[in-house]
Amino acid sequence: MLNSQMLEAAGVSPGWLAVAAAGVAVVSYFLGCFNGAVVVSRYILRDDIRDHGSGNAGLTNFYRTFGGPLTLAVILSDAVKAVLAVLFAMFIAGHISPELVTLSKYWAGAFCMIGHMFPCTFQFRGGKGVLSGSAVAIMIGIGGDGVWPSWIIPLTVWLGFIVLVTATRYVSLGSCWGGASFIVVSWLVYRDPLILLLAAVMGGLLLWGHRGNMVRLVKGTERRFSFRRKEAAPEPKAEGEPAPEAESEKNGEQ
Repeated sequence: MLNSQMLEAAGVSPGWLAVAAAGVAVVSYFLGCFNGAVVVSRYILRDDIRDHGSGNAGLTNFYRTFGGPLTLAVILSDAVKAVLAVLFAMFIAGHISPELVTLSKYWAGAFCMIGHMFPCTFQFRGGKGVLSGSAVAIMIGIGGDGVWPSWIIPLTVWLGFIVLVTATRYVSLGSCWGGASFIVVSWLVYRDPLILLLAAVMGGLLLWGHRGNMVRLVKGTERRFSFRRKEAAPEPKAEGEPAPEAESEKNGEQ
């Protein structure tokens, strides 16, 4: 069993803590299920983003395929839902015990990312969690106390992402940095086993979502990001990874 200093300091009865945790998990998951790329493409453009390019319901694939001002709507929706999930968790935790606020941010962030990547509303085919995870990192960095200042977390994640993407134009490389560094820096700041577990869930999900990209980076076949939009060509798939068309047929997509 994980001995969390934050849980011990809160001194809350397990029953009430379980109820609050379950409520935050459900709300955060369903907020995560609101996938901006899928909603905008299916219900505004009438053309599912998952039928194009890499088949991923994320910002990069949306921009490569559709571009335009609606890309901003995707950015805002994926970031805002993560912010709302964390704010809701902070509200609940703040009324139970201030010692639980930081832990609640990680808890809500993890379930929001699960909802984003595996939305029950869209056949469990979502995005890779980069935007939502980045927004969670920023929220965690605001007003937290740890061994080091909590703002080191978003600074490390975002600065590394920006430097790598600027230098290489590989968004996936910056994203992998974000997932891995988030786990490490969360432990360095808080030194709490439960925080580490939740950080590992979020960072691990992001890395898992980019497993195909990592294979292509090693092989030298990964596509570089460009601001010149054009219809996204299908990305090479990692060995054993089904093509978007095959996934669509498997999940009953039209």
